[in-house]
Amino acid sequence: MSAYTHALDWCERHGVGYRVTHALSWDVGRPGSGLQVTVPPGFGFEVSVPRWLWWAANPHRPEYLKAAALHDYTLQSGWDRISGGALFHAGLKADGVGRMRRLAMTLAVMLYRFQ
Repeated sequence: MSAYTHALDWCERHGVGYRVTHALSWDVGRPGSGLQVTVPPGFGFEVSVPRWLWWAANPHRPEYLKAAALHDYTLQSGWDRISGGALFHAGLKADGVGRMRRLAMTLAVMLYRFQ
């Protein structure tokens, strides 16, 4: 399993969303794989969860934020929803999100606006 290259004080809240304050890097596949995605400082992101589902997945829980930033950045960089969703899933797993919640959230981001 891969991991974030650092995790402290990397974002701040802005309204309903967040902004990256220090670069957030993710080694794709496994640490040291040679393929790294880095979300740059200043990048804005959010955890889009319908309000009626906040009881199940509050969008401001810290264990969702890094995966959300990584997912939003990959989509904006031209990655497809399935590849971005796979990184989202791996990020949630690295931050200790349980299997069933991870599955539900990953399916939601992969299938949202499916075309």
